[in-house]
Amino acid sequence: MPTTWPAFQTCAICNALDSTTIDLCLLLFPWAKFRKHKGAVKMHTLLDLHGSVPTFIYITDGKVAEVNVLDEIDLEAGAFDTMDRGYIDFERLYRFTLESAFFVARAKTNVLLQRRNSRPVDKTTGLRSDHTVILTSDASATAYPDPLRRVTYRDPEAGKRLKFLTNNFTLPALAIAEIYKKRWAVELFFRWIKQHLRIKAFYGTGENAVKTQIWIAVSVYILVAIVRKRLGVEASLYQLLQIFSLTLFEKPPILQVFQRYGYLLDATRYNRLWFDQRCEWRWADLHCLLS
Repeated sequence: MPTTWPAFQTCAICNALDSTTIDLCLLLFPWAKFRKHKGAVKMHTLLDLHGSVPTFIYITDGKVAEVNVLDEIDLEAGAFDTMDRGYIDFERLYRFTLESAFFVARAKTNVLLQRRNSRPVDKTTGLRSDHTVILTSDASATAYPDPLRRVTYRDPEAGKRLKFLTNNFTLPALAIAEIYKKRWAVELFFRWIKQHLRIKAFYGTGENAVKTQIWIAVSVYILVAIVRKRLGVEASLYQLLQIFSLTLFEKPPILQVFQRYGYLLDATRYNRLWFDQRCEWRWADLHCLLS
């Protein structure tokens, strides 16, 4: 696919839904049920694909199925939520249609569909087909009585043929494929917070202690992302965390901190923030996560 994602830009509000499992010792965390001899919690996340910032997070024990989280999300009219095939539940997906929201999900191989009509596609882009389909099994058709759109795309990098289901019939077929491929951003988000923030070793064994530490880690990610966005700093989030970890017990203005490490900021942009150059940011409260 092209690196500029031109078709994807037609999607104003686009989110990716997925979950990650955080392993725990069942002896120390008996409330975190997962498997017979293993404990875990799941962090279900809806990530804004335009800003790579989570808009919804729901923490459960490891036994809760991913698809159940669809009941907890407040759908936004006109928004696109992309998800893997583990979230295919047509009764739950029909709520998207009823609330004027859209989904893009990878189709399961065992879903029974009947083609109603086809639209032409440009096969040089990787697209293979664009069909309007209906569900044919009694249970699925009862749960989702409306037509669906099935887009087939061949990924040139992996060589796989992927089929997507969506309730949107207006976006170009290539945009549907691009929206799903951008879902990888939520996997990168999970990998980043697991590598750079402390959510593998926990300071407490209670349910509230574990959830609080995860929420603190997510809050740190969001705060650093806000600082990077508002100040227009070219450094990565990881580089910003490293800078903050080295100045935990200092109280310099944040502008001075960045200048010390060679990052020059636009003064006009800086002065438009909710704080000014006299404001002293204290990062010592984040010591347990950044040290």
